[in-house]
This record gives sequence, structure tokens and C-alpha cells, in this order.
Amino acid sequence: MPLSVGSKAPDFTLRTKAADGPKDVKLSDNFGKMQTVLLFFPAAFTGVCTQEMCDTTAGLGDYEKLGATVYAISVDGPFAQEAWAKANNIKLTLLSDQNKTVIKAYDVVFPNLAGMYETAARAAFVIGKDGVVKYSEQTPTPKDLPDFAAVKATLAK
Repeated sequence: MPLSVGSKAPDFTLRTKAADGPKDVKLSDNFGKMQTVLLFFPAAFTGVCTQEMCDTTAGLGDYEKLGATVYAISVDGPFAQEAWAKANNIKLTLLSDQNKTVIKAYDVVFPNLAGMYETAARAAFVIGKDGVVKYSEQTPTPKDLPDFAAVKATLAK
């Protein structure tokens, strides 16, 4: 079961590969300033994940209008994420959780992706400016997408 609504969001610092080099992103830097959407996804270079991130990239303006920033988190390394983003024109901030501490803290571990390894389950969270989880969803399978209408409705409250 993913972290529940009303819980204090576990803080984290994860690495992203920015245009000017690697950069650390800390969740709590957003507290008091903006809402945050966390999208956990199983693996770069897979069909459903690519579609989800391309669709989310196309709608980034909607999230900005709702006062939110979007981070996408997987256990892929930052260089793999960067190559995938460039190949697919993904503009989201992709965060690497290679040591799997964040997927465990949010309780969204998918134990056996394609019979190969432990990865992130597909999940979505809205973290309020106060650092509290306002929306929490883990999809039934990695092939299912989160309810983005519900995510946006939560942000609009």
C-alpha cells in the first residue's frame, strides 16, 4: 500500500542530470512555495512509461497553472534517464532513485518487473505546500496509468 493521504511526505534528495551537469533535487525545497506531483514509474525506455512521460510533458503548463512542479522518479540511473528524455523529448525533471530508498519510503516497490528486478511501481502523489500527502495512488499493474484528472482536481483544491 502506498503512503496514505494525510501522511507527512518523506523528504528526499535525488540526483537529476541537468543540461549543465548532475544536480541534486530536494523535495522539502518546495515546501511553503509550491505543490509537488511525484510520478513513480517502473523503467525508462518502456512503452507505457514513455507514453506517460510524453503526455505529462505535453501538459506541464496545466500543472504550472495549478501551482505545482512535477518530478518523475525511477530506479534508472541519471544517464539512462537523460538519454531516454532526449530520445523522446521528455521535459519533466527525472529523478534517479538507484538505491531504492525513496520507492521504499513511499511504499511503491514493484518486486519483479518482467521477472528481472525490483523497481518502482507506477504511482502518483500530490504533496501540498505543507509537506503533507494530499493524493496517493498506486496503479493495479505497471500497464495502468494514474488518474491524472484526480491528480489535477486535488491540485486545484
